[in-house]
Amino acid sequence: MPISPSSSAQAARQGVAQRLRELRADAGITGGELASRCGWTHSKSSRIENARTPPTPADIRAWCQACGADDQAPDIIAQSRNAESQYVEWRRRVKSGLKQLQHSYVPLFQSTSLFRVYSATLVPGLLQTEGYITGLMSSITDFREIPDDVTEAVAARLERSRILHEPGHRFVMLIEESALRHQIGDADAMAAQLGYLLTAGALPSVALGVIPASTPSRPIWPMETFHLYDDTLVSVELLSARVTVTQPSEIALYEKAFAGLRELAVFGADARALIVKAIEALG
Repeated sequence: MPISPSSSAQAARQGVAQRLRELRADAGITGGELASRCGWTHSKSSRIENARTPPTPADIRAWCQACGADDQAPDIIAQSRNAESQYVEWRRRVKSGLKQLQHSYVPLFQSTSLFRVYSATLVPGLLQTEGYITGLMSSITDFREIPDDVTEAVAARLERSRILHEPGHRFVMLIEESALRHQIGDADAMAAQLGYLLTAGALPSVALGVIPASTPSRPIWPMETFHLYDDTLVSVELLSARVTVTQPSEIALYEKAFAGLRELAVFGADARALIVKAIEALG
């Protein structure tokens, strides 16, 4: 089974749901009785208990009161807030535009020694060129209907990419060959991006691997884009949210996946040959 990109967040939510379910069971009341005491529907109780709907602080307080466990409400509310903080909705992060989002990563980047990135469809952000970023962020801005600060956001992303040239950092970037053929912006912008990969891949701090589309018998499936920051944090990018994974067992799972994907990739001259083919395909 593929790794669930929101597994850490969902596991945390399920922990909250389990505590509430145990409170109800210890109080000796049914879901219907609890719903009646709280003044909501039985289906709402069921959704909360099965972690399908995250409870609000008011829900938790009402639940605990109905179970005669008011003293446990503050702790469960704190647990619930921690669970929800693991699942950060993009619309909250980008509601004022994309520039602020770019700047928010700088402290994490500066504190990371080893960056490991896997991307199936896009060139990793640290290797993106101005035209490519502009095309990508323009599309995101239009799709999400957010304030247009693309020019400033592009400058911020380029600025943070200078970390490639700063001492004390190493980068292992793995991309699928399909990412070389997924055109962002016009043909000139894409050609410039692919050309830059030939240069950036030669930097002493960068190991750029390309997983050929012809790779047979994959022992591992393509998966969501993810970033490993040392061995302490994984950031997983979804359409609707960014999931932060901090649980050691799950970080280890992503490390195992990355190691398997790295075995499939080609580096050096073989990677450059695939990039050149993609450039030639642009015509």
